[in-house]
This record gives sequence, structure tokens and C-alpha cells, in this order.
Amino acid sequence: MRRPARLLLAALALAGCAVGPNYRRPDVAVPDQLPGQAAQAASLADQAWWDVFRDEALRSLIAEALRRGYDVRIAAARVEEERALAGIAHAGYYPQLQASAEWTRSRSSPFAAISAVPVNLYNVNLGLSWELDLWGRVRRLNEAALAQYLATEDARRGVLLSLAGEVATGYFNLRKLDLQLEIAKRSAGAFKETDDLFSRRLAGGAASALETASAEATLAATTANIPNLERAIAAQENLLDLLLGRNPGPIPRGAPLDDQYMPPEVPAGLPSQLLERRPDLRQAEHSLVEANAEVGVATANMFPTISLTGAMGGVAPQVSELLGDGKTWSIGAGLLTPIVQAGRLKHLRRAAAAQWEQAKAGYEQSVTSAFAEVATALVAYQKLAEVERDQERAVAAYREAVRLSNLRYVAGLSDYLEVLQAQQQQLAVENSLAESRFERLATLVQLYKALGGGWKLSDDEWPGPTPPAGEATAKPSP
Repeated sequence: MRRPARLLLAALALAGCAVGPNYRRPDVAVPDQLPGQAAQAASLADQAWWDVFRDEALRSLIAEALRRGYDVRIAAARVEEERALAGIAHAGYYPQLQASAEWTRSRSSPFAAISAVPVNLYNVNLGLSWELDLWGRVRRLNEAALAQYLATEDARRGVLLSLAGEVATGYFNLRKLDLQLEIAKRSAGAFKETDDLFSRRLAGGAASALETASAEATLAATTANIPNLERAIAAQENLLDLLLGRNPGPIPRGAPLDDQYMPPEVPAGLPSQLLERRPDLRQAEHSLVEANAEVGVATANMFPTISLTGAMGGVAPQVSELLGDGKTWSIGAGLLTPIVQAGRLKHLRRAAAAQWEQAKAGYEQSVTSAFAEVATALVAYQKLAEVERDQERAVAAYREAVRLSNLRYVAGLSDYLEVLQAQQQQLAVENSLAESRFERLATLVQLYKALGGGWKLSDDEWPGPTPPAGEATAKPSP
């Protein structure tokens, strides 16, 4: 028995080798710093989402979406599926043990046997099979399964980050629509007073029909926009409800659009940090690891497969004799090696290598795209701040123009059409300012997502209300 034991130990030692390439992260061109940003370790992505989005109502909406959102639940189930598949692959490391039991009662024909007495026969067996992983095929399969599991975990983190961003953007859009509705109603009230004034003056012969028609047209155009805005608000609320995983209903409001927090400067951090922080880049790299392991699997399939088998049991007419005279056992080893495959295995390996090249190019593309997204969002956030400042000046100027035109009209220095024109211009620039503020807030959300987000979330850290009993809070890893 010593010689077989030594051979088995030698085979196990050889099992430490694995054919195929070992994974090495591809060299990607990482810029020293992003355009318009000095190299610094601090990053907006280091902050938790509740520190970036400071509106209490928005915080509660994001927390609810992370607990109950459909995408979150689907992503969590996918992670569990891949975790189970990785467990299946890991089972290949160990021997497989099966048991079988059989009972038969038979009677032979007296023409074929001396005795035709019915016979009971019990058959019990315990079988074992084990593939010796000499070339690392099982190991590479495990590498691929583990990489796929980690990829789905990072995909789940990406879903959490995207969902928080979608809820924040949708909420800011809702507050923009609320502000535009408020502007429309305020303007409609002012135009209604003007229309009433002109109607009375026309009846008294003190105003022209042109002034009255202009006032009525301006009022009708402004009033017609109110139901459109109310329709858009209802649609936006329903969209947010879907993200939250609940039926349509009202969405609570917090701070108005003008009072939403926007940091004056946004640190981007070091570009190299994106490779470790962004969930989509981590997912792409895990997919690359999986493709690399599949090349190893295809390589190992070109080598012989050696398996050990064993069986122990008994066959006897009585149960009491199974482990006595009826005891049986066997042990063996088998080798299966490809000889003539008409190039099939070689082409399979070439296909796996080509898939790895595709995954490598996709990873490099994702990295380059990530840098572009961050750079674009940084510039947009800075430039939109300039746009907003100029539009604030324009709003103040048009408000002053409305005041002065009213004074001129009262003093008899101009007609009221000048007042109407100034009011119309004020309405347009106030709506433009609301759009610019929303775009800047949406760009802040996009920048936070592009940087990878600050996912250090746990029940203890979240400063909001405790989740309802039975509902798990999403816990992305840092």
C-alpha cells in the first residue's frame, strides 16, 4: 500500500500547478490629474450620500429606495444566484460520495436453473469519485465562478449608486417643476390683474383694443402652461414612486430648489482611485479575471483527466450478511485523454483567448470612459455655476425693469405694453434660472456617480429613521 500512497501524494503535489495564464491587470493609461483639477487625495466620493444630499425629504426617499426598490431586490437575488454557482464550482475540489441501496425478489424458470425457488437479494453500495486536478482545470473553474460572483456583487453596488442618483435627480426635477408652477401661477396672477385693468379701461374708453388683446393673450398663454406643469409633476411623482417600489402616491417635499445644497468646489481625488472605487470598473475587471480563467480551463481540457474511484458495499440474500460474506469493495483509477479531436480543443482555446481580448478591450474602454465622464461632469458643474450667477443677475435686472416700467406707466411716460413686455421677459428668465439650477444639481449627482460614490453605508451610520421590521437595509461595501 506504500507505493500507491506515494503516487497519490505525488499527484496531489502536482495538483498545485495550473496551466493557462495567471491574471495580471492590463496596463491602462491613467492621467496624473483631471483637467481643471489639481492632484489631491480628497474626493467627493469619500462622502456618504446623506452628506452630499442634505434635504431631509430626499434622504428619506433614497433610504426607502435602497430598502424596497425593485432593482435592488433583483440585484441582490442575482448575487445570491452567483454565490450558489460559485459554491457548486468549489465542490469540485472535494471527492463526491454517493450511496445506493437496492432490493430485488426474483424467481428463475425451472428450465433455466436447477432451483426455481424465489430469492431475495439486497445490494448496498457506497461509491466515491474524485478528479485529480493535475492541470488546474478545477481551480480555473473556481477562479471563473468566483470572479463572476464578485462581478455581480459590484453590479449590485452599481445598482445602489445608480438608484440613489436616479432618485436624487428625479427629486430635483420635481422641485424644479414645483418652482416653475409657482412662477407660472404668480405670473398668471399678475397678468390677470393687467387683463382686468385693461378691460375696465377699454370699457371706459381709456385703453386701446391692442393693449387689451395683448394682455389677454399673455394671460391665456401663461395660464395654459399651468395644467401642463401639473401634468408633468404628477408624472414625475409616479416615476419616483416606481423607483421606491410603491404604488402611485404623493411625494413629500423638503427644501425648495433655491435652497438645495451645492458645494462651491468639488474635489475629484486622484484618477487612479477610480479603478478601485467605481463599481462598473470593478465589475469589468472581474469579468476580465473570469475570461482569463476560462483560457486556463480551455488549456487544461487539452490534457488528460485522471479520476480516482472507489466503492464499498455488500450483496447478500439477508441484510445481516451484507457486511459479512456478502461484503464487496473496489478501487481504481481512470485516465481520459483526447487523441483525435480534429482541432476542436485548439479552437476552443483560441475562442477563449479571443473572449479575453474582448474583455480586456472592454475594460480599457470602461476606464477611459470613466475618466471622460468625470472630466465632463467637473467642467459642467463649474460652468453651470457661472451660468446660474449670470441668470440670477438677469432675473434681478428684469425685476427692476418691471418696477421701472410700472413707474413710467403711472407717470404717463409709456404705455402698458412696455410693462407687459418686461413681465414676459422676467417670466422667461425666471424659468431659465430654474432650469439652470436643476441642471447644476443633476450634474452634481452625475459627478458623484462618476467618481464612484461614497458607499460606507450601514444601519449604525445612517442618521435617518430605522427601517421597518423585516426589511434589510442595503449595505454596500466601501
